[in-house]
Amino acid sequence: MNFTGTQEYVATSELQMAVNAAIKLQKPLLIKGEPGTGKTMLAEQIAKSLQLPLIQWHIKSTTKAQQGLYEYDAVSRLRDSQLGDDKVQDIANYIIKGKIWEAFASDLQTVLLIDEIDKADIEFPNDLLLELDKMEFFVYETRQLIKARTRPIIIITSNNEKELPDAFLRRCFFHYIEFPDTVTMEKIVDVHYPGIKAELVSQAMDVFFNVRKIPGLKKKPSTSELIDWLKLLMADDIPADILKNHDNKNAIPPLYGALLKNEQDVHLLEKLAFMHRANR
Repeated sequence: MNFTGTQEYVATSELQMAVNAAIKLQKPLLIKGEPGTGKTMLAEQIAKSLQLPLIQWHIKSTTKAQQGLYEYDAVSRLRDSQLGDDKVQDIANYIIKGKIWEAFASDLQTVLLIDEIDKADIEFPNDLLLELDKMEFFVYETRQLIKARTRPIIIITSNNEKELPDAFLRRCFFHYIEFPDTVTMEKIVDVHYPGIKAELVSQAMDVFFNVRKIPGLKKKPSTSELIDWLKLLMADDIPADILKNHDNKNAIPPLYGALLKNEQDVHLLEKLAFMHRANR
């Protein structure tokens, strides 16, 4: 198995090397990077490239590590016992398999995505150390030992909202997705919009990267926001000249709502544009 990216996903040589190293070492691949840089999509494209099933576990602030293994539905069992249902005799009927169990039980090797692990409680990663290391866990209610039939390719993403424990980090292969440079970004744009006008891309990219350089932005626009913005520019047939001269003609870029996501950043750009006009 060798991941080289796909027609839908531009993977740098460093990212390809990280994916293939993690697969070879049989370690989870921990991916960090700015929101919108394609961390979640990476797992989807690895599965597509290697023709493997994808199992996705999207983490929330309330998610517990145990849910990835299994849950015992005691409430349903109590209700069924009150109704006289015969299935209460077998406790296995009330064991709900989690995403990790699904991956372990698969006859085929799977790609298991644990998405945004840093959203959960700080102890969440530590609670999965043994299971991800040994590729097995014990179901106490049924006294079963669940072992992985085939070791899944595990992709773990983080937006750096919380620091992850050292013991967890030691068990992972780490890669930080650097924000794409101009050349890589052009390749990404070409994947999404192969027929887009070169002049529009050039001017839009200049505006985009200039906005990202503005100090004090609360949220810099990301790759996904550039893709959305270009889609709107093409749909509204915005001429490239308007983008080229937007500093002089407009306070902020046209259709800025695709790039800027809060009022503080809008006000910042308006203030800078006002100062620019006042100093001419």
